[in-house]
Amino acid sequence: MESGLSSLLNVSIDFGTSHLFFPRIVTWIMVGLFGVVLVTKMLPFLSAVRRGEKTMPIIGESRDNYRFFGSIALIVAYFYLMDVVGDMFPYTGYGFLYVSMVFVFLMSLLYMHEKTKKGVAIITAISIIAPALVWFVMAKVFYITLP
Repeated sequence: MESGLSSLLNVSIDFGTSHLFFPRIVTWIMVGLFGVVLVTKMLPFLSAVRRGEKTMPIIGESRDNYRFFGSIALIVAYFYLMDVVGDMFPYTGYGFLYVSMVFVFLMSLLYMHEKTKKGVAIITAISIIAPALVWFVMAKVFYITLP
């Protein structure tokens, strides 16, 4: 009897996968909420489209392909390069810092309509200050390691 009770009180942790516990919970919560949104919002909208009361947005509308595909390319490059640069400076967060500076600068340039010296100077300052501030708060204040 006692061995059965003591086995219930023993906890073994697999440290190789324990860091995935909460992300899995959050992922399944997000999947469930996405399903709720689909059922409550999307299905009534699609039935209104079938009845002809509403039209599908985006389909048939013009799109700025330069900014659309540029944004996708920058986001993919951002996550890829953060890992690559982070491996050059392990456990320092410099991968996040340096790549975020370049990412914010290029993304701001991509969406800037009139490129003036003043505008470029402002986005240069923002692209240096904002990631540096986030890096400082995360790494030095909260001791959270960044990639």
